[in-house]
Amino acid sequence: MDLIHKVLNVAVPLLTFIGLLFFLPPFLIYKFISFMRRSKSIENMAGKVVLITGASSGIGEHLAYEYAKRGARLALAARREDRLRAVADKARGLGSPDAIVLPADVSILEHCNRLVNETVNHFGQLDHLVNNAGVLQAGSFEDWTQGQFSKLVSIMDINFWGSVYCTHFSLPHLRKSKGKIVVISSCATWFSTPKFGFYNASKAALTCFFETLRAELGSDIVITIVSPGVIESEMTRSSQFLSQVRSNLTPSKSTEGCTKAIVDSACRGDRCLTEPAWVRFGFWLRIFCPELLEKLFQLMATKKNPAGTSIKDD
Repeated sequence: MDLIHKVLNVAVPLLTFIGLLFFLPPFLIYKFISFMRRSKSIENMAGKVVLITGASSGIGEHLAYEYAKRGARLALAARREDRLRAVADKARGLGSPDAIVLPADVSILEHCNRLVNETVNHFGQLDHLVNNAGVLQAGSFEDWTQGQFSKLVSIMDINFWGSVYCTHFSLPHLRKSKGKIVVISSCATWFSTPKFGFYNASKAALTCFFETLRAELGSDIVITIVSPGVIESEMTRSSQFLSQVRSNLTPSKSTEGCTKAIVDSACRGDRCLTEPAWVRFGFWLRIFCPELLEKLFQLMATKKNPAGTSIKDD
């Protein structure tokens, strides 16, 4: 058995490399042609129903505005009802025929069941589910105290389980409408940014789960996984370290530009989107030069952030 593994350790990488030399060029051509076809048959959202979680600020708020401009009917969910009502009013002014407000905490299973039921009861259908609700906590792992660990649990409850719960209750309705699921993950799944270990882990779990679900669902429901870079939002402005990233390493992307790209991608039926596109370089750095990426973040993570200093809706 050990001999077999020794042979495979040599043969598999070699055969994979040779196979890629022949397979990759035609596959890239196929992907380009497929993208062009999808771009010509982009989904018309007029009258369609979109449920957006975390819609009170940041990416979720501007996703509501972008869908509204395309004539979609909106169900907006978040914990801050007053902010939601302001977003709903603006969305109606931008072109949404109807926008309802659903105060909810997606970390609570019953809330997710209720908001999906209320959406379908009000509109009679569900076409797009946008899993956007998320929170962020900053702090080095060794600085966390025992009393603060409940905040870390909430990161996974909201960032991961909130999307899982909403998706579970939405699937029957999305199957009926041949709808779409949009998942707002993060480039943190491959950047492993220091001081955000639990946020990074929650987004990695989110991406892995929905890639698995995509395989289980087949072509019945399209899942678009979005990996934004540093986007101008309440969440990124609240973090000292992300402010350093914005000012010292990368230019941040406007929320409006990001959300337009997200809705375009969802309406095309894309599998994934990295926005801005150049942020993908981090993925290749992670594969080919992980030590360089690690050193880069070590150099940047020089200022101390007290553990648990920022928790914001996105």
